[in-house]
Amino acid sequence: MVEPTVSAAGMRVVKLLVGRPPQTVADLIDATGVTRTAVTEQLNELVAAGFVERDTERLPGRGRPRHLYTATNAALLLLFTNLQRLVVPAIWRALDEIGGEGLTHDVLHRVAMTLADHYRARITATEPAVRLKELTDLLEQEGGLVEVVEENGELTLRKRSCPFISMYEGSESVCSVDVEMLSAVVGCRVVRTACRHHGDPCCSFALASD
Repeated sequence: MVEPTVSAAGMRVVKLLVGRPPQTVADLIDATGVTRTAVTEQLNELVAAGFVERDTERLPGRGRPRHLYTATNAALLLLFTNLQRLVVPAIWRALDEIGGEGLTHDVLHRVAMTLADHYRARITATEPAVRLKELTDLLEQEGGLVEVVEENGELTLRKRSCPFISMYEGSESVCSVDVEMLSAVVGCRVVRTACRHHGDPCCSFALASD
């Protein structure tokens, strides 16, 4: 799965749709001043990427139905990506300040188990090595940059992308989510063998030999 990108023209359409009632192609033509073909192409790309939804409204009489377009929640996230980099760490620090190490541990454990339940339900293999490969496929389908390789006789998962990067803090406690989730999903202990925060290109995880 490739991470969707939005052109400057597409972003202009997103901003016209967010927080407003459903818009027609004609509405967007009036707002942008570009051609019907250009607006339609932008809308089709946004719908395919999941940032816009299209509904059909049938008018009274024999008139042709018209399409109505609305922005999705994914479009909201797209608009405020930079703000997320501020908000997420702020929430994370607040949890630590309010509840200390104990609350932090409990929250991370709950997150890891929620993720593990999400993936375990879609994995059918019984052998840990095969389960790891199936999990890698699922992560790739969700847009993760991951791969399984054999290193020094061990099967290793390389996670080139990290969904928790905005939550990272000096103690690296959030990194425990990956280890705990992976161990729960594959059915054996998983150890971290490399970490981007220690100068490695990416975080890597291997099935423990014990």
